[in-house]
Amino acid sequence: MTHAIDLVLQWPVDAVAAASIVDDEVTIVGSREQRFPLASLTKLATALAVLIAVEEGTVALDDDVAALLERPELSPLRLDDLLSHSSGLAPDAPARWLATAAHRRIYSNAGYELAADAVARRSGMPFDTYLHDAVFAPLAMRSTALSGSPASGGVSTIDDLVMLLHELRAPRLISSTTHERMVTPHHPGLSGILPGFGRQDDNSWGLGPEIRNGKSPHWTGSLNSAGTYGHFGRSGTFLWIDPSARRSVIALTNREFGEWATIEWPRLSDAILSQ
Repeated sequence: MTHAIDLVLQWPVDAVAAASIVDDEVTIVGSREQRFPLASLTKLATALAVLIAVEEGTVALDDDVAALLERPELSPLRLDDLLSHSSGLAPDAPARWLATAAHRRIYSNAGYELAADAVARRSGMPFDTYLHDAVFAPLAMRSTALSGSPASGGVSTIDDLVMLLHELRAPRLISSTTHERMVTPHHPGLSGILPGFGRQDDNSWGLGPEIRNGKSPHWTGSLNSAGTYGHFGRSGTFLWIDPSARRSVIALTNREFGEWATIEWPRLSDAILSQ
């Protein structure tokens, strides 16, 4: 039987692994052993770990991370604003203000690094250890590791990412209430630049996942519902979940995001949703 996910085998990449979940049926193509750099897909695992820390009482979403980390020049700096790119921080280190919190959506790797630093400070362990113990080990993601920034330094296999996707669809590690907050726009209506796709009047983001809403152009398909959530990475990776359609897709490649992805990714998404 031919599956829409087989389209990835025609992509202009040297290596690819992909999975589609239609209802509860998982189809995987490509290399199942290769570990791919995740780039910003790492943020989904990092955000999940931070939310686990919130439920454990290690940190709180309204914590002033700047005060916790003794960075008074950045105070106030709420944890939930860091996870939703609404803190006003510049994209990369050194962390510095570009806007007032909750006024613009500014995609910030530096913000994720500060959020991870807060969990590390409060938990008393390095963030990569916390991430492994809180997320990777419970989800049996044995081939996944963080080697570098908690914003972009993950490496993983397609089978492990399927485990993460299942958790992001129907959580076991966090409550349904926390999950709902994770996938609901935080500070809805903020405008901002969606990396690779330009300014969006409503650049919706949850506490980790990007929310599709009415963005155009976009890396998902024209058939994706407004409630679709996920992320993509500069290394040529993406993951989305469309709860309305009960369909999800993961794609991992070894080719950096570029014009090819803006064509192939939406095409694949629409094929999955038409299946």
